Amino acid sequence: MKERLFQFMQGRYGVDQLNNVLIIISIICFIINMFVGNIVIGILAYLLWFIVIFRMLSKNIYIRNQENEKFLNYIKPITTYIKLKNMNKQDSMHKHFSCPCCKQIVRVPKGRGKIVITCPSCQNKFEKRS
Repeated sequence: MKERLFQFMQGRYGVDQLNNVLIIISIICFIINMFVGNIVIGILAYLLWFIVIFRMLSKNIYIRNQENEKFLNYIKPITTYIKLKNMNKQDSMHKHFSCPCCKQIVRVPKGRGKIVITCPSCQNKFEKRS
């Protein structure tokens, strides 16, 4: 049985970050639908499940990969912002900034007041408070 499942899934796309987000959104829709009982939310949840299963079982790996890349590029500013916030929380001696030109993360010492930061990769200078 296990071997047949492996044979069936061979050449299929599987799960990626976009599928994970769609699964989470559909579960949230199911939970909301349990309390509200709106048919539109229920249909939306089932539609999202259908899309997830379709993407998982798809053999057109190239197109599914392009969809995932577009999604990752769309949420990249959000994830970078969250990553910077977490790095600033964890590091008590330094503050992390993102270069406005090349988006390189630059680490500077904390508590120096207003400083001019030079990006090591693009040599851009920008002023921030540490």
